[in-house]
Amino acid sequence: MSAIILDGKALATKIELQLRERVAKIKQHTQGTTPILATILVGDDPSSATYVKMKGNACQRVGMQSIRRVLDKNSSTEQLIAEIHSLNNNPDVHGILLQHPVPEQIDERLCFDAIDIRKDVDGVTSLGFGKMTMQEFAYGSATPAGIMSLLEAFQIELSGKHAVVIGRSAILGKPMAMMLLNANATVTICHSRTQNLPTLIQQADIVVGAVGRPEFIRADWIKDGAVVIDAGYHPGGIGDIELKPLSQRCYAYTPVPGGVGPMTIATLIRQTVDAAEKHYGVY
Repeated sequence: MSAIILDGKALATKIELQLRERVAKIKQHTQGTTPILATILVGDDPSSATYVKMKGNACQRVGMQSIRRVLDKNSSTEQLIAEIHSLNNNPDVHGILLQHPVPEQIDERLCFDAIDIRKDVDGVTSLGFGKMTMQEFAYGSATPAGIMSLLEAFQIELSGKHAVVIGRSAILGKPMAMMLLNANATVTICHSRTQNLPTLIQQADIVVGAVGRPEFIRADWIKDGAVVIDAGYHPGGIGDIELKPLSQRCYAYTPVPGGVGPMTIATLIRQTVDAAEKHYGVY
């Protein structure tokens, strides 16, 4: 049995084509105004700078604008919050992205929660998480929301299935678990300190690797016919799951790279367009 490849890159390209049409409609409605995503980068971490650049390039591809703010690596929590408030108060900015992680002297959670929920297109605020969990409107955390879009596009059945999420971060593992629960899956949340982890993973119909360790989740822990979602990315092009032996055993899987990553960016851009449409009353 050859597994279905959950091609996030191809789906993201399709989404971008749809977003170009929506952006053009906004420009027509506003006589030339485009959605704007503001990105904030604190410090000079090369990986973070690359991610911010990729998001800016995605904005260009769909006809949006991006504003880039770069703060010194020694910036304080107060300085970063002041920058966030400035963007909150700018009516031309429809989405705000604070690139994770920030330097250790900054209270990241306090800064995330300073983002106006109407502009929280990356889904990082505590208020947004709470609303999403309670099935009220909020922009979902971009990576798990992108995964949900990928599962929907490939018609992966979630209702009644047992999903095991390995990882508990505030912007990936926890919101992923809540989104799956809201889709009527039965969810087990695990992490690197979970006892009997292989036994729990072997019970899963859907496995989501979000632990942040290269190939931490071994192929022989995963049962035949499972749906395998690898949300990790590490040097050498490997994820959190040992994927290669699974290509003939699982039902479907996300490749690394080309699976979850492109969907994260596409979701961020889509939610910025959503926010702009709400702001301008374009539907």
